Amino acid sequence: MNTVLIKNAQLVNKGTIRRADVFIEDDRIVDIGTNISVKSAETQVIHADDLYLLPGMIDDQVHFREPGLTHKATIASESKAAVAGGITSFIEMPNTVPQTTTIERLEEKFEIAKESSWANYSFMFGGTNDNLDEILKVDKNTVAGLKLFLGSSTGNMLVDDPKVLEEIFKNTDLLISVHCEDESTIQRNLEQYKAEYGDDIPVHLHPTIRSEEACYISSSKAVELARKTGARLHVFHLSTEKETHLFSKKRSILDLDNVKKSKKITAEVCIHHLWFSDEDYATKGTLIKWNPAVKTKKDREGLWKALLDDRIDVIATDHAPHTIDEKNQVYTKAPSGGPLVQHALVALLEMHHMGRISLEKIVEKTAHNPARLFQIEDRGFIEKGFKADLVLVDLNAPWTVNKENILYHCGWSPFEGKKFRSRVTHTFVNGILTYQNFNFPNRSKAERLTFSR
Repeated sequence: MNTVLIKNAQLVNKGTIRRADVFIEDDRIVDIGTNISVKSAETQVIHADDLYLLPGMIDDQVHFREPGLTHKATIASESKAAVAGGITSFIEMPNTVPQTTTIERLEEKFEIAKESSWANYSFMFGGTNDNLDEILKVDKNTVAGLKLFLGSSTGNMLVDDPKVLEEIFKNTDLLISVHCEDESTIQRNLEQYKAEYGDDIPVHLHPTIRSEEACYISSSKAVELARKTGARLHVFHLSTEKETHLFSKKRSILDLDNVKKSKKITAEVCIHHLWFSDEDYATKGTLIKWNPAVKTKKDREGLWKALLDDRIDVIATDHAPHTIDEKNQVYTKAPSGGPLVQHALVALLEMHHMGRISLEKIVEKTAHNPARLFQIEDRGFIEKGFKADLVLVDLNAPWTVNKENILYHCGWSPFEGKKFRSRVTHTFVNGILTYQNFNFPNRSKAERLTFSR
């Protein structure tokens, strides 16, 4: 039996911070209290006097590139980096090669993760203009949800037929997550600047091409359709202040006792939209080219305001690595996306040092709310009986991101050269101490996420 006793940590959970011990038996938390005694000589004791204990982050949007794009990343490489960053569970997106748009392809990805993932895992099923029959076969209790691209995507994953969209919204009981950008607006803007610059468009025009208008047209239509059909909608990676006003400040994401009180339309913001602004294109260039684009300081401030007043429910990464050679191409050829899972939590802790967000709010938006929103069983909280997915952080342990400590398969980070004041010291995945101070003492026993729906 694996037993671990974490002594005297500052436990951050459900809006409070308190000193406590936590006792782990195998994969579960079995006791929380003060002065818990060691139960056997085999128990591993971790003295956490100067450390904060958080529930492991649940990242609801990552692209780990397997299968088909493994020159960029693999489930093994990126989940290992995620664990080093305090992320113990992830939900991965369907735009791989082949795309996850059939039950067969979905189960193939689950098999890959079962063999190789360091963190707990689930996958989104991908919707297209012509796979409604497959969507209706998906078991809502074993799969995270449905992903729809309402803006540019690879292959045939752009869902742009209004009739198909409405049929999907009306007929599925899956949670629907959407990428919202209006494709016709983007293409019109892109053609305008290609006429002026050719392929070498200055990257600072990216948020003008993938504009506020493009985002709002698409997200407002999705919200309107969800209200019309009663579908459960989650809008990924908001990037504009204007979009935030589409969402309610109501805090209850899931009220099991009164479904009518539950918040059925929710929103997410990503680390890069909280950290960077359009002023950073001058130094970061295509390294911070994302879809949706990093936009203005005003947009960033609007996102922060909406996050803190609960119009935005979840913080995620949209981790989407590409090789450095791919990113260093001219604008029209450089792909959008970047690696973030290893540095998301320390970036949030840096924002905490800046006075932007409390530790309690970080935990709410990265662990509690993803667990509630997706109805993930026994994760996202530090509670007796819950899975022991836990992270210890030291708020006063400076370190600098460099090539030697970057774990992404692609080998680079938009935070390279950044000195963070905090670090992840320990990560437990299902009770196993998997990561400790830049080392991996044990192989985790990652599990497929399960859902109570």
